[in-house]
Amino acid sequence: MRYGFVGAGEITAAIVEGLSTGDDPPEVFLSPRGRAVSAALAERFPNVRVCASNQEVLDHATVVVLGVPAPVAREVLVELAFRPEHVLVSATSGVPVERLRAWSAPAGEVVRSIPLPQATRRRSLTVVYPENAAARELFTRVGSVLVPGDEAALETFLGATATFAAHLDYLATVVHWMAEQGVDHDAANAFVTHVFGELGRSLLERPDSLTVMAGRHTTPGGLNEQFRDDLRGDGLPDAVRRALDRILARVRK
Repeated sequence: MRYGFVGAGEITAAIVEGLSTGDDPPEVFLSPRGRAVSAALAERFPNVRVCASNQEVLDHATVVVLGVPAPVAREVLVELAFRPEHVLVSATSGVPVERLRAWSAPAGEVVRSIPLPQATRRRSLTVVYPENAAARELFTRVGSVLVPGDEAALETFLGATATFAAHLDYLATVVHWMAEQGVDHDAANAFVTHVFGELGRSLLERPDSLTVMAGRHTTPGGLNEQFRDDLRGDGLPDAVRRALDRILARVRK
């Protein structure tokens, strides 16, 4: 299988690294967009080649991954000559399948996807819609695949990915608070990173829901319960829901 990537940002780099460090690395063709990223990947991995143009990527590859920002997706796609055997796998946020089909005609199949940075370590749980054998093969190489029931559900998953930076900012706030109490900043950072890194591993190892897991960490009358209730009292859950609603409205615009 030959894979082509139009757009060379962080997600493209993560997928390409995962593909290239796995068993039997496939041929990968990169566009000149983000030339520094493309060149670095080609220098590291012998199966990766940087093309002179986006069209050259399509000329060499059958499965084409689109990784450009949504505002320029139409401009990029309509300039390309797709073939009926092409499978376009969009990793671009907020562009529905119907529009992608129109912009990439006569490409035979169009798929939306939400690959995660963990593709670097071949541990991405990639949401894909609709079901597609070529897309499944691609993303199984860098982790596992989840197919929701419809495109609206995929957009809800996409909305959930908007919480990454806020979650890290929350942890950084805990670190800064510890430093304000006199703890060495590096020690605080190491501690919080370890605690929540290990918590993340335990989430993957247990089949229980997050609600059940939260209950296990909440002792009646304890410190965890107090902190949780303080945040609830300050309206944090409702603020999260409102922010997610606004994200979803933007994704579906």
